[in-house]
Amino acid sequence: MSPARIIILVVALVAGLGAALLVARPSPAPAPATVEAAPTVPVLVAASDIPVGNTVSANDLRWLDWPLASVPDGIIRKDEAPEAETEIVGQVARFAILGAEPIRRERLIRTDGTGFLSAVLPSGKRAVAISTDSRGASTAGGFILPNDRVDVVSTWRDESGRNGEAFASETILHNIRVLAIGQNVQERNGEKVVVGETATLEIDPGQVEILVQAQKMGTLSLALRSLKDAGETTPPAQVDSSMTLVRFGVTSKSVKP
Repeated sequence: MSPARIIILVVALVAGLGAALLVARPSPAPAPATVEAAPTVPVLVAASDIPVGNTVSANDLRWLDWPLASVPDGIIRKDEAPEAETEIVGQVARFAILGAEPIRRERLIRTDGTGFLSAVLPSGKRAVAISTDSRGASTAGGFILPNDRVDVVSTWRDESGRNGEAFASETILHNIRVLAIGQNVQERNGEKVVVGETATLEIDPGQVEILVQAQKMGTLSLALRSLKDAGETTPPAQVDSSMTLVRFGVTSKSVKP
């Protein structure tokens, strides 16, 4: 073999070994990217569930770090109100507050020793309790809960005998808010039915006499309204189920059987 071929063979062998070493050598791992933590700010939250009507204590509150960029308006921040815990303690929850839910001042009220209902009752409104049937005859089978909207139906004994019926009924109030059923002012422990002997209704001052008089004259029943109808203030049109009778030239109306 000629010296030139030997040199070429050696060079090729050395190049092949170098290439194999380069392939077998592991590439260095990339340096981990540096992630900067987003700035946070402590906000006041509920340490545990606070039912509606409960007085807030110091154990019900705690500070929780919240991303600064996503703090909603109205949330109590420690950098803006460092003494907020002292301010909030002693106030009453107007609505149920869940654990870890940020505290908002509008969801609380300071009663100053007054009762809860009188503190949360809107200005110009009155709260009146009526008797109900705990078996469900007067409360839509027991499925009426606090904050539902109802129509109030009065039923009394018709002693006139003109209609040939023993009882008569009439809807006396429309779209009335239920404040409480019995002693319950909210749905508790996931209950879907709240049973009580009384229902406390939120009404206007001019409706108080109507409701009290109807309670004395007979019995009151509550007709549950749909959520879609809760904003309607105009009573629905009623169907005239009577027929006109003419006797000896005198016109009168009689209810259809």
